[in-house]
Amino acid sequence: MANESLTITDNRTGKSYDLPITYGTIHATDLRKIKMNDDDFGMMTYDPAFMNTASCKSTVTFIDGDKGILRYRGYPIEQLAEKSNYLEVTYLLLYGNLPTKEQLTAWEDSIKLHTYIHENVKKLMEGFRYDAHPMGMFISTVAALSTFYPEANKIFDPEIRQKQILRLIGKVPTIAAFSYRHIKGMPYVYPNNSDSFIQNFLNMMYSIGTPHSEIPPIFEKALNILFILHADHEQNCSTSAMRSVGSSHVDPYSATAAAAAALYGPLHGGANEAVLRMLDHIGNIKEVPAFIEKVKNGEGRLMGFGHRVYKNFDPRATVIKNLANEVFKVTGVDPKLEIALELERIALHDEYFIKRKLYPNVDFYSGLIYKAMRFPVEFFPVLFAIPRTSGWITHWQEMLLDEDQKIARPRQIYLGHDSRDYVPIEKRK
Repeated sequence: MANESLTITDNRTGKSYDLPITYGTIHATDLRKIKMNDDDFGMMTYDPAFMNTASCKSTVTFIDGDKGILRYRGYPIEQLAEKSNYLEVTYLLLYGNLPTKEQLTAWEDSIKLHTYIHENVKKLMEGFRYDAHPMGMFISTVAALSTFYPEANKIFDPEIRQKQILRLIGKVPTIAAFSYRHIKGMPYVYPNNSDSFIQNFLNMMYSIGTPHSEIPPIFEKALNILFILHADHEQNCSTSAMRSVGSSHVDPYSATAAAAAALYGPLHGGANEAVLRMLDHIGNIKEVPAFIEKVKNGEGRLMGFGHRVYKNFDPRATVIKNLANEVFKVTGVDPKLEIALELERIALHDEYFIKRKLYPNVDFYSGLIYKAMRFPVEFFPVLFAIPRTSGWITHWQEMLLDEDQKIARPRQIYLGHDSRDYVPIEKRK
């Protein structure tokens, strides 16, 4: 018997099976060997929400939830947030290494060539209702790009694939800014490629009657860090959607739109909005103890605490809390911050929350920062989608080049009726 193996005995038949272990896992299809008889399909695993199933091998992002570790290509997220910029991180994610100075300059210049969107795309966006949700506009517009770049379906041509990557990174801030201007009833501001990536986005958002808007430097710093923190997060719901839809070999715009649609959900990209609504509900710092007791009694939820993966602390939350303090020095202290700090203080010292490992996550403070920067709450998922696009297309490309990958097609456990004969409508009871 090999040391790196798992022996399973089927008590129904008394047979034993030796399954090889690779990278700490067994291959799910090896379970098919376990059968009652030759007509049996074979053993499957039942894993709703993929709580303990690895669907791919990846070299992009490493997470150790018990130790609070998050690394992009081996680099700790804390170092990247402190020392890097977002476009440098996109290069790292896509190509595996930090760029040289010359490579970074060329990379930034290449992306700037693709910040403009076709005028017909702009007209498409103008067709949305005045009160359309910006995330709905974002998803629809990204999907529509596939009709403007039909060559994008040649996904195994490296040059064509590279151009779509540049287009997506370059155009999503423009689409996002246009969706914001649309709901505000303001004219769209075209990209200014003499600005940095973040400056350009903020200028397209806020400029009124002048080529450049006066934006506090801390806003650019804050958005740069937030974009880095949100660029990738392993096999989350939207990234899994990107890989699953992309496995059909559809163009990257359609797959990205599908990933963005997954992000649209309140359990994913809307989590920081939920934090703000909770703070609004509490209303006053004096009401925090009463709210905490309601949560402990099962009468409410403490939004922004806990995480599916992190069971100790979210390393992004540590970075973002310090960032929030810097932003509030410029914008002033939001009354909600006092409520948030009191919630954090109590939760970190209360045995109920400690036992359940409910620590602040990245969403707890990000919403407060976005609000201080004058972003409307409904725009929060779009701010998430801009940087996460780089993570999505990184995983999409990795999936395409992985020889193990096939079109995603999960199994099911069928619990419905057995064979039944059709009954004419006049004889049905």
